[in-house]
Amino acid sequence: MNPSKGTKPVTVSTFRQKKRRGERICMLTGYDHFAAQVLDECGIDAILVGDTLGMTVLGYETTLPVTMEEMLLHTKAVARGAKNALVVADMPLGSYQVTVEDGVRNALRFVKEGGAGAIKLEGGLEVAETVRAIVRAGIPVMAHIGFRPQEILAQGGFRVIGKNEPAAQQLLVEADAMVEAGAFALVLECIPSDLAKAVTARVSVPTIGIGAGIDCDGQVLVWHDMLGMFPRFKPTFVKRYAELHGLIREAVSRYIDEVRSGQFPDEAHSYHRAPADPKPSVED
Repeated sequence: MNPSKGTKPVTVSTFRQKKRRGERICMLTGYDHFAAQVLDECGIDAILVGDTLGMTVLGYETTLPVTMEEMLLHTKAVARGAKNALVVADMPLGSYQVTVEDGVRNALRFVKEGGAGAIKLEGGLEVAETVRAIVRAGIPVMAHIGFRPQEILAQGGFRVIGKNEPAAQQLLVEADAMVEAGAFALVLECIPSDLAKAVTARVSVPTIGIGAGIDCDGQVLVWHDMLGMFPRFKPTFVKRYAELHGLIREAVSRYIDEVRSGQFPDEAHSYHRAPADPKPSVED
Protein backbone atom coordinates (compact mmCIF):
# COMPACT_ATOMS: atom_id res chain seq x y z
CA MET A 1 0.00 0.00 0.00
CA ASN A 2 1.20 3.50 -0.84
CA PRO A 3 0.42 5.80 2.13
CA SER A 4 0.95 8.92 0.01
CA LYS A 5 -1.32 7.86 -2.86
CA GLY A 6 -4.27 10.20 -3.22
CA THR A 7 -2.99 12.62 -0.59
CA LYS A 8 -2.44 16.31 -1.22
CA PRO A 9 1.11 17.61 -1.64
CA VAL A 10 2.63 18.96 1.57
CA THR A 11 3.16 22.74 1.63
CA VAL A 12 4.25 25.30 4.19
CA SER A 13 0.54 25.73 4.99
CA THR A 14 0.45 22.02 5.91
CA PHE A 15 3.23 22.68 8.43
CA ARG A 16 1.21 25.48 10.04
CA GLN A 17 -1.92 23.33 10.16
CA LYS A 18 -0.04 20.49 11.81
CA LYS A 19 1.31 22.87 14.45
CA ARG A 20 -2.22 24.09 15.23
CA ARG A 21 -3.64 20.56 15.39
CA GLY A 22 -0.76 19.18 17.43
CA GLU A 23 0.22 16.68 14.70
CA ARG A 24 3.87 15.65 14.55
CA ILE A 25 5.86 16.53 11.42
CA CYS A 26 8.17 13.87 9.94
CA MET A 27 11.20 14.90 7.92
CA LEU A 28 14.28 13.01 6.69
CA THR A 29 17.17 13.98 4.49
CA GLY A 30 17.28 12.62 0.96
CA TYR A 31 19.90 13.13 -1.70
CA ASP A 32 18.78 11.29 -4.84
CA HIS A 33 15.80 10.16 -6.89
CA PHE A 34 15.63 6.70 -5.29
CA ALA A 35 15.57 8.06 -1.74
CA ALA A 36 12.94 10.62 -2.68
CA GLN A 37 10.67 7.95 -4.18
CA VAL A 38 10.95 5.70 -1.13
CA LEU A 39 10.36 8.50 1.36
CA ASP A 40 7.47 9.85 -0.67
CA GLU A 41 5.84 6.40 -0.91
CA CYS A 42 6.09 6.07 2.88
CA GLY A 43 4.21 9.34 3.36
CA ILE A 44 7.04 11.51 4.72
CA ASP A 45 6.02 15.15 5.20
CA ALA A 46 9.24 16.74 3.99
CA ILE A 47 12.55 15.75 2.42
CA LEU A 48 15.55 17.88 3.31
CA VAL A 49 18.23 17.93 0.64
CA GLY A 50 20.80 18.64 3.29
CA ASP A 51 24.35 19.82 2.77
CA THR A 52 25.18 16.75 4.86
CA LEU A 53 25.41 15.11 1.43
CA GLY A 54 28.95 16.48 1.52
CA MET A 55 29.84 13.79 4.05
CA THR A 56 27.34 11.02 3.31
CA VAL A 57 27.54 11.11 -0.50
CA LEU A 58 30.55 13.16 -1.64
CA GLY A 59 33.14 12.06 0.92
CA TYR A 60 34.01 15.43 2.46
CA GLU A 61 34.98 15.61 6.13
CA THR A 62 32.44 18.39 6.84
CA THR A 63 29.65 20.25 5.05
CA LEU A 64 31.91 23.25 4.43
CA PRO A 65 33.19 22.40 0.89
CA VAL A 66 29.70 21.77 -0.57
CA THR A 67 28.89 24.05 -3.50
CA MET A 68 25.69 25.45 -4.98
CA GLU A 69 26.15 23.35 -8.12
CA GLU A 70 26.42 20.17 -6.07
CA MET A 71 23.33 21.09 -4.06
CA LEU A 72 21.35 21.95 -7.18
CA LEU A 73 22.24 18.63 -8.83
CA HIS A 74 20.92 16.63 -5.87
CA THR A 75 17.91 18.88 -5.35
CA LYS A 76 16.82 18.29 -8.95
CA ALA A 77 17.06 14.53 -8.48
CA VAL A 78 15.01 14.62 -5.28
CA ALA A 79 12.39 16.95 -6.75
CA ARG A 80 11.86 14.52 -9.65
CA GLY A 81 11.17 11.70 -7.19
CA ALA A 82 8.99 13.48 -4.62
CA LYS A 83 5.34 13.80 -5.66
CA ASN A 84 3.78 14.79 -2.32
CA ALA A 85 6.56 15.59 0.16
CA LEU A 86 7.78 19.16 0.56
CA VAL A 87 11.33 19.38 -0.82
CA VAL A 88 13.50 21.68 1.28
CA ALA A 89 16.94 22.59 -0.12
CA ASP A 90 19.85 23.46 2.15
CA MET A 91 21.73 26.62 1.22
CA PRO A 92 25.45 25.78 1.43
CA LEU A 93 28.18 27.82 3.03
CA GLY A 94 28.95 30.94 1.00
CA SER A 95 25.64 31.01 -0.85
CA TYR A 96 23.98 33.59 1.42
CA GLN A 97 26.49 34.87 4.00
CA VAL A 98 28.27 37.50 1.90
CA THR A 99 25.35 39.67 0.73
CA VAL A 100 21.59 39.64 0.97
CA GLU A 101 21.46 39.74 -2.82
CA ASP A 102 23.49 36.52 -2.99
CA GLY A 103 21.03 34.87 -0.67
CA VAL A 104 17.98 35.86 -2.72
CA ARG A 105 19.66 34.95 -6.02
CA ASN A 106 20.70 31.50 -4.83
CA ALA A 107 17.36 30.82 -3.15
CA LEU A 108 15.67 31.60 -6.46
CA ARG A 109 17.98 29.12 -8.21
CA PHE A 110 16.86 26.36 -5.84
CA VAL A 111 13.24 27.00 -6.79
CA LYS A 112 13.64 27.77 -10.51
CA GLU A 113 16.39 25.26 -11.37
CA GLY A 114 16.20 22.75 -8.54
CA GLY A 115 12.44 22.41 -8.15
CA ALA A 116 12.55 22.95 -4.37
CA GLY A 117 9.45 24.04 -2.47
CA ALA A 118 11.44 25.83 0.25
CA ILE A 119 15.00 26.53 1.35
CA LYS A 120 16.78 26.14 4.68
CA LEU A 121 19.57 28.30 5.99
CA GLU A 122 21.57 28.44 9.20
CA GLY A 123 21.93 31.49 11.40
CA GLY A 124 20.39 33.87 13.88
CA LEU A 125 20.23 37.64 14.08
CA GLU A 126 22.93 38.07 11.45
CA VAL A 127 20.79 36.44 8.73
CA ALA A 128 17.44 38.00 9.66
CA GLU A 129 17.64 40.55 6.84
CA THR A 130 18.46 37.80 4.35
CA VAL A 131 15.55 35.65 5.53
CA ARG A 132 13.23 38.62 5.22
CA ALA A 133 14.40 39.36 1.68
CA ILE A 134 14.06 35.73 0.53
CA VAL A 135 10.54 35.56 1.97
CA ARG A 136 9.68 38.82 0.19
CA ALA A 137 10.82 37.16 -3.03
CA GLY A 138 8.13 34.52 -2.47
CA ILE A 139 10.34 31.66 -1.28
CA PRO A 140 9.52 29.90 2.02
CA VAL A 141 12.43 29.78 4.48
CA MET A 142 13.09 27.15 7.14
CA ALA A 143 15.53 28.63 9.67
CA HIS A 144 18.17 26.56 11.47
CA ILE A 145 19.35 27.60 14.94
CA GLY A 146 21.22 25.92 17.77
CA PHE A 147 24.27 24.02 16.60
CA ARG A 148 25.13 25.19 13.09
CA PRO A 149 27.34 22.75 11.15
CA GLN A 150 28.46 25.49 8.76
CA GLU A 151 29.98 27.32 11.74
CA ILE A 152 31.79 24.29 13.13
CA LEU A 153 35.15 26.08 12.93
CA ALA A 154 33.93 29.11 14.89
CA GLN A 155 31.99 26.96 17.37
CA GLY A 156 35.03 24.82 18.10
CA GLY A 157 33.61 21.54 16.89
CA PHE A 158 30.41 19.61 17.53
CA ARG A 159 28.72 20.67 20.77
CA VAL A 160 25.38 21.19 22.47
CA ILE A 161 24.16 24.80 22.35
CA GLY A 162 22.23 26.59 25.11
CA LYS A 163 23.43 24.67 28.17
CA ASN A 164 23.91 27.81 30.29
CA GLU A 165 21.42 30.62 30.87
CA PRO A 166 23.04 33.32 28.67
CA ALA A 167 23.29 30.89 25.75
CA ALA A 168 19.70 29.77 26.27
CA GLN A 169 18.47 33.37 26.29
CA GLN A 170 20.43 34.07 23.11
CA LEU A 171 18.78 31.13 21.39
CA LEU A 172 15.32 32.42 22.38
CA VAL A 173 16.22 35.80 20.88
CA GLU A 174 17.32 34.08 17.65
CA ALA A 175 14.10 32.06 17.48
CA ASP A 176 12.03 35.23 17.82
CA ALA A 177 14.12 36.97 15.16
CA MET A 178 13.67 34.15 12.65
CA VAL A 179 9.91 34.05 13.17
CA GLU A 180 9.68 37.84 12.91
CA ALA A 181 11.69 37.69 9.66
CA GLY A 182 9.12 35.31 8.19
CA ALA A 183 10.55 31.79 8.60
CA PHE A 184 7.79 29.17 8.33
CA ALA A 185 9.61 26.65 10.56
CA LEU A 186 12.63 26.36 12.83
CA VAL A 187 15.15 23.52 12.92
CA LEU A 188 16.54 23.17 16.45
CA GLU A 189 19.79 21.22 16.45
CA CYS A 190 21.60 19.89 19.51
CA ILE A 191 19.99 21.93 22.26
CA PRO A 192 18.75 20.78 25.70
CA SER A 193 15.28 19.26 25.54
CA ASP A 194 13.80 21.69 28.08
CA LEU A 195 15.04 24.63 26.01
CA ALA A 196 13.54 23.12 22.85
CA LYS A 197 10.25 22.72 24.71
CA ALA A 198 10.34 26.39 25.70
CA VAL A 199 11.07 27.50 22.12
CA THR A 200 8.29 25.28 20.76
CA ALA A 201 5.76 26.77 23.18
CA ARG A 202 7.01 30.30 22.50
CA VAL A 203 6.88 30.47 18.70
CA SER A 204 3.90 30.33 16.34
CA VAL A 205 5.71 28.25 13.70
CA PRO A 206 6.59 24.53 13.87
CA THR A 207 9.89 23.45 15.38
CA ILE A 208 11.77 20.50 13.88
CA GLY A 209 14.18 18.86 16.27
CA ILE A 210 17.43 17.03 15.64
CA GLY A 211 18.98 16.25 18.97
CA ALA A 212 16.47 18.53 20.68
CA GLY A 213 14.16 16.14 22.54
CA ILE A 214 10.59 14.96 22.22
CA ASP A 215 8.69 18.23 22.63
CA CYS A 216 9.43 19.71 19.21
CA ASP A 217 6.61 19.80 16.66
CA GLY A 218 8.53 17.44 14.40
CA GLN A 219 11.77 15.54 13.91
CA VAL A 220 14.44 15.19 11.25
CA LEU A 221 17.29 12.72 10.90
CA VAL A 222 19.90 12.03 8.25
CA TRP A 223 18.75 9.18 5.98
CA HIS A 224 22.16 7.47 6.05
CA ASP A 225 22.36 7.72 9.85
CA MET A 226 18.95 6.25 10.64
CA LEU A 227 19.46 3.40 8.16
CA GLY A 228 22.92 2.53 9.47
CA MET A 229 24.67 3.31 6.18
CA PHE A 230 27.23 5.72 7.65
CA PRO A 231 28.85 3.72 10.47
CA ARG A 232 31.86 5.92 11.23
CA PHE A 233 29.74 8.67 12.82
CA LYS A 234 26.83 8.20 15.22
CA PRO A 235 25.69 11.18 17.32
CA THR A 236 23.86 10.48 20.58
CA PHE A 237 20.55 11.65 19.11
CA VAL A 238 20.60 9.18 16.20
CA LYS A 239 18.44 6.06 16.46
CA ARG A 240 19.29 3.42 13.91
CA TYR A 241 16.19 1.79 12.46
CA ALA A 242 18.26 -0.58 10.31
CA GLU A 243 21.89 -1.65 9.85
CA LEU A 244 22.17 -1.54 6.08
CA HIS A 245 25.93 -1.08 5.97
CA GLY A 246 26.44 -4.64 7.20
CA LEU A 247 23.78 -6.06 4.88
CA ILE A 248 25.28 -4.30 1.86
CA ARG A 249 28.80 -5.52 2.72
CA GLU A 250 27.49 -9.07 3.04
CA ALA A 251 25.69 -8.91 -0.32
CA VAL A 252 28.72 -7.44 -2.13
CA SER A 253 31.04 -10.03 -0.56
CA ARG A 254 28.77 -12.87 -1.70
CA TYR A 255 28.73 -11.45 -5.23
CA ILE A 256 32.54 -11.25 -5.31
CA ASP A 257 32.87 -14.82 -4.01
CA GLU A 258 30.40 -16.20 -6.57
CA VAL A 259 32.02 -14.41 -9.52
CA ARG A 260 35.50 -15.57 -8.52
CA SER A 261 34.36 -19.15 -7.92
CA GLY A 262 32.40 -19.34 -11.16
CA GLN A 263 28.99 -19.72 -9.48
CA PHE A 264 27.61 -16.53 -11.04
CA PRO A 265 26.12 -16.19 -13.56
CA ASP A 266 24.46 -19.61 -13.64
CA GLU A 267 22.00 -20.93 -16.21
CA ALA A 268 19.07 -19.17 -14.56
CA HIS A 269 20.80 -15.81 -15.00
CA SER A 270 21.97 -16.29 -18.60
CA TYR A 271 20.37 -15.80 -22.02
CA HIS A 272 20.10 -18.62 -24.56
CA ARG A 273 19.66 -18.74 -28.31
CA ALA A 274 16.45 -20.12 -29.69
CA PRO A 275 16.80 -23.65 -31.07
CA ALA A 276 17.37 -23.71 -34.83
CA ASP A 277 14.44 -24.73 -37.06
CA PRO A 278 14.81 -28.33 -38.30
CA LYS A 279 15.83 -28.63 -41.97
CA PRO A 280 12.99 -29.72 -44.30
CA SER A 281 13.18 -33.36 -45.44
CA VAL A 282 13.61 -34.40 -49.09
CA GLU A 283 10.03 -35.71 -49.14
CA ASP A 284 8.79 -32.21 -48.31
